[in-house]
Amino acid sequence: MTRTWSSYVAIGDSFSEGMSDPDPRVEGSYLGWADRLADALAQRHEGGAQPPAEPFRYANLAVRGRKLDDVVGRQLDLALPMGADLVSLVGGGNDILRPSVDLDAIADRLEAAVVRIRATGADVLLATPTDPAKAGLLASLRPRHAVHTANLFSIAQRHGAHVLNLWTMRSLRDWRMWSQDRIHLSPEGHRRVALAALDALGVETDRAEWGAPLPAAPLAPRRERVVESGRWAREYAGPWVQRRLTGRSSGDARDAKRPELTPLRPGELPFGG
Repeated sequence: MTRTWSSYVAIGDSFSEGMSDPDPRVEGSYLGWADRLADALAQRHEGGAQPPAEPFRYANLAVRGRKLDDVVGRQLDLALPMGADLVSLVGGGNDILRPSVDLDAIADRLEAAVVRIRATGADVLLATPTDPAKAGLLASLRPRHAVHTANLFSIAQRHGAHVLNLWTMRSLRDWRMWSQDRIHLSPEGHRRVALAALDALGVETDRAEWGAPLPAAPLAPRRERVVESGRWAREYAGPWVQRRLTGRSSGDARDAKRPELTPLRPGELPFGG
């Protein structure tokens, strides 16, 4: 029987913060797959034959731009005392983007974090990178993503963790699942990833709903594609490189959007239709 969780904490970077799935309540804030997963878990928690004694609780400590040092350091230190029975740990993506990276060192640090979480009795949800084989300039990351994916599955096997396998999600190989920056998921992408996360946790889902590719779209004229690539380079790639050269991050001076483990009622979050 699939476990029903009563509390959930997400730690990580922009992926778990929810960029770019806008929260209509707060300008510059986002919802995302972790919020959507929390809502689904809250529904399961309160949907049993007997009303639960306590409401489902949720915290999200993820902050855009944060590297693994923060995720398995400060964020994990804040998360563990909360005593949640499910923790999603998705970190290292910003480290992997650097020109030089030790993937085995990243795996060792993630494994140590998983051990700490599992020692509390909580379940752990990890997430692989996507397969960037057809992602233009990002395709060069494929060897790193592949090794990192293998390391994550090895960690999960050794410690009984769950894995959200984005590497094999064919639906995410479509640019329509991504925002204009080509790095963060669109609202539809986040919706599908939340369903895939439920599936990874052993909750029955309609896999075709989240895994099947969209119908093929007509190819835009070459001139239009060139103009769009230039716009992307100016508005997104250039600023990203500039931040790296100056040692800045998009998450500098930002705090977690949901820093406390507080009650979350089903339907409370304003997801789009």
